Amino acid sequence: MGERTLAIIKPDAVKKRVIGDIIRRYEGAGLQPIEMKMLTLSKKEAEEFYAVHRERPFFDSLTSFMARGPIVVLVLEGEEAVRRYRDLMGATDPAKAESGTIRAVHGTSIEENAVHGSDSSETSKFEVGYFFPKMDINSR
Repeated sequence: MGERTLAIIKPDAVKKRVIGDIIRRYEGAGLQPIEMKMLTLSKKEAEEFYAVHRERPFFDSLTSFMARGPIVVLVLEGEEAVRRYRDLMGATDPAKAESGTIRAVHGTSIEENAVHGSDSSETSKFEVGYFFPKMDINSR
């Protein structure tokens, strides 16, 4: 068993109908989806999930965007899943993301950048638990 991390396909990517391509990229990189669901966050739920950013100037815009439409949340598993998924996503700003990364291909702005991923093993524990509260992040 490898490490586990949370991935979110954001409302912009869902609206563009690129869910399948993004999941194909996860699998092609050796990151196996082991849990997945589609849902629409309320503004309050988006605020709870992104609470770490509450004092940042983009908080209201980010949480409004994330509550705008359906998202797909997944738990990905693989060796060094957090690092490998961060590399696969690309830079937060799609204009600065390395060619071929998910954000370079599907993102349009810093906010509408197609995907979210946990930035550390510690963060992934909170984030997986937020969407999959019955899941033990450490074992199957």
